[in-house]
Amino acid sequence: MLFNSLSFALFLPIVFLLYWFATKGDHKRQNVLLLVSSYFFYACWDYRFLFLLIFSTLLDYFTGLKMASAPTKSMKKFWFWLSVGINLGFLGVFKYYNFFAQSFAEALSLVGFHANFWTLKVILPVGISFYTFHGLSYVIDIYKERIKPEKNFIDYSVFVSFFPLLVAGPIERATHLLPQIQRERKFDYTRAIDGLRQILWGLFKKIVIADSCAQYANMIFNNASDYSGATLVLGALFFTFQIYCDFSGYSDIALGTARLFGIELLRNFAFPYFSRDIAEFWRRWHISLSTWFRDYLYIPLGGSKGGTLMKVRNTFIIFLVSGFWHGANWTFIVWGFLNALYIMPSILFNYNRNNLDTVAQGKLFPTPREFFAMIITFSLTVIAWIFFRAENVSHAADYIARMTTGLFDKATYISAGHFIKQTVGYGLPILVAVFIFIEWLGREHQYAIYNWGFRFPKPVRWAFYYSLVLLIFYFASANAEQEFIYFQF
Repeated sequence: MLFNSLSFALFLPIVFLLYWFATKGDHKRQNVLLLVSSYFFYACWDYRFLFLLIFSTLLDYFTGLKMASAPTKSMKKFWFWLSVGINLGFLGVFKYYNFFAQSFAEALSLVGFHANFWTLKVILPVGISFYTFHGLSYVIDIYKERIKPEKNFIDYSVFVSFFPLLVAGPIERATHLLPQIQRERKFDYTRAIDGLRQILWGLFKKIVIADSCAQYANMIFNNASDYSGATLVLGALFFTFQIYCDFSGYSDIALGTARLFGIELLRNFAFPYFSRDIAEFWRRWHISLSTWFRDYLYIPLGGSKGGTLMKVRNTFIIFLVSGFWHGANWTFIVWGFLNALYIMPSILFNYNRNNLDTVAQGKLFPTPREFFAMIITFSLTVIAWIFFRAENVSHAADYIARMTTGLFDKATYISAGHFIKQTVGYGLPILVAVFIFIEWLGREHQYAIYNWGFRFPKPVRWAFYYSLVLLIFYFASANAEQEFIYFQF
């Protein structure tokens, strides 16, 4: 079931009404309803993989209890590594087995040996990376004695499988989400309206911007040899806005939906394309994953407390692992490696925490220096996204080589202009420009249109909301329904 589908438009209000009226405000009944609804939500994608979700939940729930009651440290360690090993084992088999088998076979062929390894012919269970990381953070926190195990199985199951975050995050922590699940929740009209507003903005980003950009990004990337360098730049820009609006749009819908049920999820995006350096970008992009790797990998490895070599080593490790987390393809590893190179100067010269505030805070325009820094950071990000989008490394390298060829030739820009005029039209570029403007105006808030309910007169804001709704319906009918990109991770 997709957030941008008719089935979800029917599912959500039914669950909402049952949640607030049929349960009579009893949070235990509400949690049972959320669990059943979440399992139904997941089963709508493929009921056969529901057992993996339930097994993972049972494993971490009982492991947590066993660790807390273990009579010795060795037994506690046994239960901990059992949970970690099985969780990563499932993730490895479903997500990475074919990659390793094929890569090993290719490596053997380079030295004259030809092997034909058996590969799995099975689709990747949607959301497995996300709910596995939910469980891992839980058992790690218990092992480190940061939290105590949850004894209520229903409450813990809701933490793992709460449907707004189940398939593409944000990656929650037990310390943040479990207390909200355990306590009474009362309907808050203001919070619900705020949730609907964020859902509306998320749908606009996904259906109007991301899905429209996807058409032309796919067209250009899939036929890169047919286009000029400037047109390939357009393709990279289309994908850059596609992936941001697709994933942050999902997160907006997830956070807004959770707010309808009186639950606050972790923020996942903070206007990353307005970053002034790569370190700031990674503090603003996929925040829940970045902080997960910081807390559970980077800091345990020693973080930045050691010498220069340790900082360099740890930085490359987390970015390479982050790239590999995204998918079993060398393109993601190169993407992670490239981002590690980008961030390295700030690590070496200790300016990676220079930009902790919002750019041009309290001002309408950035300074020339800030503007130049944003352009440089954005350009580096666009280049990295080419590897993320490409089918393989050679495809990405060829794309970049063709993109940079003839960039100072007038003909390539004429060709790009023809592509915009004859294929894309001017509607989408105008919408993207308006989208950037709205995001810029709202960059100091939790999401771009957060303050529309307070800042503008009622006729203005309702005209704006209706405009978004009309655009969503128009583009939903014009474009084919598309899955969210991060469903594949």
